[in-house]
Amino acid sequence: MAQYNAFYAQSGGVTAVINASACGVIEACRQAPDQIGKVYAGHNGIIGALTEDLIDVTQESDEAIAALRYTPGGAFGSCRYKLKDIDTHRAQYERLIEVFKAHDIRYFFYNGGGDSADTCLKVSQLSEKLGYPLTAIHVPKTVDNDLPITDNSPGFGSVAKYIATSTRETSLDIASMCATSTKVFVLEVMGRHAGWIAAAGGLAGEGAGEPPHLIVFPEIPFNRKAVMERVEQSVKQNGYCVIVVSEGARYEDGTFLADAGNTDAFGHRQLGGVAPTLAGMIKQDLGYKYHWAVADYLQRAARHLASKTDVEQAYAVGREAVTLALAGKNAMMPAIRRISQSPYQWDVISAPLSQVANQEKFMPRDFISEEGFDITDTCRDYLSPLIQGEDFPPFENGLPKMAKLKLAKVERKLPVFTL
Repeated sequence: MAQYNAFYAQSGGVTAVINASACGVIEACRQAPDQIGKVYAGHNGIIGALTEDLIDVTQESDEAIAALRYTPGGAFGSCRYKLKDIDTHRAQYERLIEVFKAHDIRYFFYNGGGDSADTCLKVSQLSEKLGYPLTAIHVPKTVDNDLPITDNSPGFGSVAKYIATSTRETSLDIASMCATSTKVFVLEVMGRHAGWIAAAGGLAGEGAGEPPHLIVFPEIPFNRKAVMERVEQSVKQNGYCVIVVSEGARYEDGTFLADAGNTDAFGHRQLGGVAPTLAGMIKQDLGYKYHWAVADYLQRAARHLASKTDVEQAYAVGREAVTLALAGKNAMMPAIRRISQSPYQWDVISAPLSQVANQEKFMPRDFISEEGFDITDTCRDYLSPLIQGEDFPPFENGLPKMAKLKLAKVERKLPVFTL
């Protein structure tokens, strides 16, 4: 059987468990020596492939690769760089194929979200047009939980656990001080278009009157009057109000509450500051003393509080990506399927990238309460299994240990390419 090399790269914002997927891919490749020779990683994602900046993963020990399973961040470097349309930027795609040819790479594993699925699909399509036999598999990852077909996205469960935990812990802080100090606490979480992470904050409370008292979803148009009435009601009844707000909160006309005025490399509007914006409204309208916090990178880097379910699923989709590739499947993505709710059981199936790329999965309306400020029992049933279990990293001198890789570079064979 012919032996060819594999290429793996990470894309977009990282998660607490993206390296667990890397671990799954690399370990599965190493267990198929008759079909896969060397494993190369792109330094800083797809940019590493374009610039022929490759890392020789073969030089990493089995122990170092295993340690990726409990290491946050992107071990090989990630990037926000979306390949443009094939017709107008054909040179970039042809360059990828040139690099793959030069290094005898026939397996392409791209670990990312919806935009990465699109890139993976385009690379697969062009390689077919150019007659180069490349098997392209997308490895799912996104804290936003907005990938279609898969029941949930690897990376989300750990963020959900972190946000639910943080909401519960800070709520106790506010409750203990509200008589003479802060009345309102606002926690800003990620979620540009879909409110999955904000919904996870709803897991912090288990009964009526328990925080969070208000969740602001991107799917529900922001109504300032209604929000202020809810805040005031909570303060009067509970003595305080805890709010979880998605960065993508928007008005009826689609305008974001906090639009930074520019776009990122993927063409998405840059958001930031919805927590202080909302807190300022509360101060102006109601006069309450407030505190706000932005979870930001903390929520996606908190490997010390990762969901065991999430770690296992991230690792599983990495391994399954290799299984699909070796079976000759192309332009596919391993997806998580929920088999049963109680007991919670899942497995991994395959989904065609043509049905994944550039698609977003939003919160179903029946996951959000009628008035639009809370999650329903249906949503709670969906979310709860995803945050179950602890998978603590090893600790040394009081701090979590991380994988330390050699990151040995591969000698370039082609002329320099300018992005």
